[in-house]
Amino acid sequence: MGSTASGLFWPDALVESLSQHYRVIRYDHRDTGASTWAFDRVPYSAPRMAEDALAILDALGIAAAHVVGLSLGGLLAQWLMVEHPARLLSATVIGAPALDGAPERADLASRASIDPGLLEFWSHMFDPRDLDAQVEWRVENWRRLNGQVLAFDAEEFRVLERRVIAHAGRHDTSTAHARVDPSGLRRGAELTQVSVPTLVIAAPEDPTHSVSNARFLAETLPRSTLVTLDGMGHAIPRAIVPGLAAALLRHFESTTSQAR
Repeated sequence: MGSTASGLFWPDALVESLSQHYRVIRYDHRDTGASTWAFDRVPYSAPRMAEDALAILDALGIAAAHVVGLSLGGLLAQWLMVEHPARLLSATVIGAPALDGAPERADLASRASIDPGLLEFWSHMFDPRDLDAQVEWRVENWRRLNGQVLAFDAEEFRVLERRVIAHAGRHDTSTAHARVDPSGLRRGAELTQVSVPTLVIAAPEDPTHSVSNARFLAETLPRSTLVTLDGMGHAIPRAIVPGLAAALLRHFESTTSQAR
């Protein structure tokens, strides 16, 4: 999942759909949810966050898995593709650009600029608020990330955020992921050699990463499939779940069939 986001942001409906065919693991990043919030005592890097996924697989006795990452999680998935390809049956990247250092192209941008209004809104992410104000700030954030095509159901995300806060036992947002050292993620030059079959999801309504970002990544990777989910932004509302689940299941099955 993305920066500051716990595993609960993977919707239950998506997990239930995938669980009919596969064992699904979702977990809380460090400094989110029920995981330890200890960055000030034990700082860590972005690659260390990626390695947490491998530690979970090791603890569960799983040699390799289909890895799905959204936003920051999409960057971490790419790092795993480069550094630990044998541990990935496949990868899926949603809402994330190619890792820094990928070969630039004159005809296709690797990254698009983020709307200044959204950046200004995010500058208040860590402001202190009471519980109700925090929930409403987060709901407004999801409204902005949802895009302009799909109707935004504020109550859907209000219920989600109250559940996330109850899961964490606190309503503040850790600044840890804003302070993580990202330098180890500069592995983009190696993406052209990646052997992991990868699904790249293009979300036309994503205000943080454009369709051109997704195309650039898909065309950089040797074994990639690009799928566009019409109406999708930088969020997974219930309306997106059926299409996303279908795309993931097709991808998992195709890579499993190729390995037989």
